[in-house]
Amino acid sequence: MKIIKQGAESIIYLDGDKIIKDRLKKGYRINEIDEKLRKFRTKREVNLLNKVKFAPKVFDFSDKNMKIEMEFIDGKLIKNILDEINSNERKKICKKIGENIAELHDNDIIHGDLTTSNMILKEDKVFFIDFGLGFVSKKYEDKAVDLHLLKQALESKHYQHCDECFESILEGYKKGKEFSEVMKRLEKVEKRGRYKKR
Repeated sequence: MKIIKQGAESIIYLDGDKIIKDRLKKGYRINEIDEKLRKFRTKREVNLLNKVKFAPKVFDFSDKNMKIEMEFIDGKLIKNILDEINSNERKKICKKIGENIAELHDNDIIHGDLTTSNMILKEDKVFFIDFGLGFVSKKYEDKAVDLHLLKQALESKHYQHCDECFESILEGYKKGKEFSEVMKRLEKVEKRGRYKKR
């Protein structure tokens, strides 16, 4: 079993063909609150993963030990390949990302951390991982913020291609039922962001 990622919230282990996500205890929180919070987040993440067909399959979980055992998606992190591939490939992958987000949002699932670090390309399919900050919401605002955060992530990580990438993502996102409403809200979210920067 080896550690493949360590974040503020959890440690991710690779154990053969399984991933084990271990949600960490926070020493600065009161014990009871910490346990309640970690239990709630573990259950919520499992529920979201079980609803999404392009996410790792959950094999087992324990809200007592705060661990989730899930499928290892053996592909390439999109973060590592997006800038290296040709423009057509990039547009194709980004369009798929947009279609995936549209499907999430049509089911009122907000990922909460849409970055290319949480996306894997395997056999022409795009998988989303790490739903630790995910939640369920019908609000256009939450869906627009999900997209806005992805745009910001592209601007910082893939700045040479961010416009092309986001355009292709929105091309795929057009498949969503609430495309125009979310776009109107995204405009407002972006205006707020620009206003804050001044």
